[in-house]
Amino acid sequence: MGILNKMFGNSKEDSGKEQTKSIQWIPLTTLSQLDDIKTSSNTESVFIFKHSTRCGISKMVIKEFENLFKPEHQHLKVYYLDLLNHRDISAEIAEKFEVTHQSPQLIVLRNGVSVFDASHNDITLVELARFV
Repeated sequence: MGILNKMFGNSKEDSGKEQTKSIQWIPLTTLSQLDDIKTSSNTESVFIFKHSTRCGISKMVIKEFENLFKPEHQHLKVYYLDLLNHRDISAEIAEKFEVTHQSPQLIVLRNGVSVFDASHNDITLVELARFV
């Protein structure tokens, strides 16, 4: 079993590791949440991840983005926007925070404005520590 665990992972060990690295996604499903996000950004960095569930690149990028998270990042507020189901919210984000729509896209807000945005593979290069 040792070789199989090395190849495929031990589910008990992996689940413990996964818990310490996982993002606590906050679903972004209503336009009214954008006002709350803007207010929250006055005291902490707030992330919005725009994801297309049908896009292969978006699926790859979201997995890589999740791998960036370490235990010290657990307190970060990260909103998840399903673009296919909430195009209206995506359009409002672009207008409200003056960021051109992309997919996938990561937007970081501070003091009510976008201080960082990246799309596609550039998302996987973000240094989360600079927003802690």
